[in-house]
Amino acid sequence: MTPEQTAAAVKSAVLELGGAFWHDPRTTRKARQLGLTGWAFYVAGRAGALGDVHADVAAAAMGFIAPDAVRDGWDAALRVASPREIAGHSAAECGRWGRENLESFYGLPRLLGLAERVAVDADPTGMPLFAAWRAMPVPEGGPGARAAVLLHLLREHRCGAHVQAVRASDLTPLEAIVAGPDGESGATEFGWRPPYPAYAPLVRKRAWAEALTDRIAGGAYRVLTSEERRELVDLLDAARKLQKDPHAERAPADRQPYPFARPGRAYDWAVNRGPEFR
Repeated sequence: MTPEQTAAAVKSAVLELGGAFWHDPRTTRKARQLGLTGWAFYVAGRAGALGDVHADVAAAAMGFIAPDAVRDGWDAALRVASPREIAGHSAAECGRWGRENLESFYGLPRLLGLAERVAVDADPTGMPLFAAWRAMPVPEGGPGARAAVLLHLLREHRCGAHVQAVRASDLTPLEAIVAGPDGESGATEFGWRPPYPAYAPLVRKRAWAEALTDRIAGGAYRVLTSEERRELVDLLDAARKLQKDPHAERAPADRQPYPFARPGRAYDWAVNRGPEFR
């Protein structure tokens, strides 16, 4: 399995698992406890890793969300707390989701080892949100929390690759959304307002952008051998199925505890290549 094929094969699982905590009702509850709407928490919780930047910078980094929608959420969030503080809360929610949903996954130790190697060695050039999230402190929790953060990192890496690929394919973010599987409904969900561009002239460019995304994102998987890439694909598929089927196979009773970084500390992913906090 080539790196490019791996990126294509893990796409659905990475996007789904890496962003699952945003759709969790407990994350929405946390937003309300902070005095934020779910939208403001999503915008500032995701782009807040960049720090106290202008809303236009946050919109540029997020790429596919309409700038006006980003500004609305960003400005509303800033009236409550700093972007980094809100990003810290979102990282904690990511870890909480992982602790509750991934801790019992039988393949968790191996998934952690493979995913961390990919996230650590991935080139962050042109991917500001991936780089910013990789520099975030480790959230509280055990290996499940750590796995959720790593999956979110892989998701941000894929999203950053897609932004690059879309622009290289002579598409605007809005055109890429309209030409994608969700069409105009997806554009509405991302805050874009009509009129929308015609779908048909964009299809071929969109297909090329998707292939180019796989090529760019695939660079991160070169650190693994072909066998390890296939193993990672299988593990992510199994973890995804576990979320859909609560009766899916879970961890053996005799599984050994997996060491993890101490929470609340800045963790240098580029230096600490093992699970131990050094």
